[in-house]
Amino acid sequence: MTHLALDHLVYAVPDLLAGVEEFAERTGVRPVPGGSHPGGTANYLVGFGPGAYLEIIGPDPEAGPDARPRAFGLETLTVPRLAAWAVRASDLETRVRRARERGYDLGEVAPLSRVRPDGVRLEWVLTRRDDPAEVRLVPFLIDWGQAPHPAASGLPQLGLASFAASHPDPESVRKDLAAVDAELEVAEGPEPALRAHLDTPRGPVTLS
Repeated sequence: MTHLALDHLVYAVPDLLAGVEEFAERTGVRPVPGGSHPGGTANYLVGFGPGAYLEIIGPDPEAGPDARPRAFGLETLTVPRLAAWAVRASDLETRVRRARERGYDLGEVAPLSRVRPDGVRLEWVLTRRDDPAEVRLVPFLIDWGQAPHPAASGLPQLGLASFAASHPDPESVRKDLAAVDAELEVAEGPEPALRAHLDTPRGPVTLS
């Protein structure tokens, strides 16, 4: 089975606008607004070429006071972190079933949407796993269906030089990655972590 291609990295920040400003200062590349999600989150985007991108996600500054953005641990997040990643796939129900047979539960397939600043509504489906982990080394699956892919929308660009993970038991993570047909270098480390090295106008930048 061919390994699934990277769709996007998820960089979670406790304050969206402050996180975007910090990223722009570090890299020299200013992310552009992606839009608002149901549930009280919003995002900004930067491209890694025509097929992948970085999502900076945080609490929606325009959401009401009762919004509780729980995605990617945002409800309790205090510092930015590279929290997750997604791979692009189709036939998600089949892939979820196959992964479970191989010993890893991707969760359920669920619809999601956001409204872009230009008013266009994007709809897609993804796998959602009830997982308290702050950093998720195994990717979730996403299928954009007929929606235009965010990386094809003229995003500002930077380079993804490398992307890897670390974990106290790397072999267990490699087994789970294989169950979902995903590939990622996993080294031994003191705690679960994702790390992306970016090529930017201001030199190398590491997100973790």
